[in-house]
Amino acid sequence: MNVTQDLSILHLILQASAVVQVVMALLAGVSFMSWYYIFMKWYAVRQARAKAETFERDFWSGGDLNNLYNSAVNDRHHAGSMERIFEAGFREFAKLKGQKNLDPKDVVDGSRRAMRATYQRELDALDSHLAFLASVGSVSPYVGLFGTVWGIMHAFRALSNVGSATLASVAPGIAEALVATAIGLFAAIPAVVAYNRFSHDIDRLAVRYESFMEEFSNILQRQMR
Repeated sequence: MNVTQDLSILHLILQASAVVQVVMALLAGVSFMSWYYIFMKWYAVRQARAKAETFERDFWSGGDLNNLYNSAVNDRHHAGSMERIFEAGFREFAKLKGQKNLDPKDVVDGSRRAMRATYQRELDALDSHLAFLASVGSVSPYVGLFGTVWGIMHAFRALSNVGSATLASVAPGIAEALVATAIGLFAAIPAVVAYNRFSHDIDRLAVRYESFMEEFSNILQRQMR
């Protein structure tokens, strides 16, 4: 009489050795965290892009720079990265412009340095948690492979106590071990895809911010003439 063995994923996880179960739990936790950061980063990048488009439209509409600056200061908590870069540059420009015996080039350079410092802070905020996604994408498959190797070793040690080994007796142990690799890949693949996508989007935003800083510096330079 042949007994059908339960090879469902849940059963395999429950029947796995303690070490393999720890590896699976670790990978499941890391996968949950990576998905949390993926959705959080997707929202942050989406908001940064939308706010940059809105501010650029307002900036190039030909309005007064003082009014634009006051609007950025009054709504600082909801301002986008580009708006904060503009605020830092214009604030430094207004401060240096009021000083006597200061070369116009130094005024513009000071404003550019203020924008560059804010630019770096904004990029650091956008880059946050990307290193975690990169680590998950690169390490998770190896952690899962470790669980698989350990599970196969455990299965063969158990088989050594059996007089005759058949496919039916070997399959459950190997299947349990392979679940660890599957979970590792499940954690790694979305993290790698998300990391590459967000890195590309943030690089495009960085180029956009740099172009704005150069264009705004040219406007300030013309105002000093």
